Amino acid sequence: MELHPVHAVASGAWTASGVAAMVATTMAAFAANPIICRLARGGDLIDAPRFTAIRLLNGASMLALFTLDQRQNAERSRFDPWAAGALFVYAAAFYFAYVELAAGVGALLLFGAVQVTMIGAGLARGERLAPLASVGLMLALGGLGVYLAPSAGVGPSWAASMLLAGTAWGVYSLRGAWQADPEIATVWNFIATVPAAFVLLALPRGNATFSADGFALAVLSGAVTSGLGYMLWYRALARMPSIAAAVVQHCVPLLAAAFCVALLEHFTPRLALACVAMLGGIGLGILSRRMAATTARR
Repeated sequence: MELHPVHAVASGAWTASGVAAMVATTMAAFAANPIICRLARGGDLIDAPRFTAIRLLNGASMLALFTLDQRQNAERSRFDPWAAGALFVYAAAFYFAYVELAAGVGALLLFGAVQVTMIGAGLARGERLAPLASVGLMLALGGLGVYLAPSAGVGPSWAASMLLAGTAWGVYSLRGAWQADPEIATVWNFIATVPAAFVLLALPRGNATFSADGFALAVLSGAVTSGLGYMLWYRALARMPSIAAAVVQHCVPLLAAAFCVALLEHFTPRLALACVAMLGGIGLGILSRRMAATTARR
């Protein structure tokens, strides 16, 4: 998952091992989100509207609790209505997709859609891809296509929902690039989704399911793997070289897929091929950016 760039300068003394521990915790949190959603949705423990609402409410509460005490920063950023809307669409479509979508497949589709959205926005602004980056993009799209092929057994509606979630997160990340303090902006954007979350809670239920286990998973996804995960990520990101940050966040879908295979699903050659193609393409893109930066400094 692509997250907002951060412009803050690290403060305080942090050891390399401390930053590494923070990064490892963050990656585990982000990678756990598809597993939590699949457990809740696949087990029919809670319906999509209530899971989404509880996740957003707890994410907003956790972020506000740990972040808005930074008064000097709280005044620097306010929520962007477009970003808040994209955040809500992402959260709702993300969980809906797991009605039938396997968690590992979902992680790959989400990540692929994020990358295509952000690269497409750059091309629309007139940016040009270097030859190596173009090869990487084609390779990554090929890996995405492996799981969109009709023979892959991915239901079109669930795949479309996850692609919508990825597109929304790409838009959210692009909007965040203009924020002076993305960490504080994220808090305000989560808070802005609270009214919509209450609307979801008020929707007629019909035969929708709800259980204590489903509620607990929604709270875990909102407060821990989302709220605390974002907070730790931004604080770790401020203390990492940009190339290292890019490598770390691009490893999240592979880690998520690995977790899902180990805990929930069966390993398949198709999954392995998609992971290798997508991450190989991403690696070429990172290498291309690094080469361009090195050339610019000369």
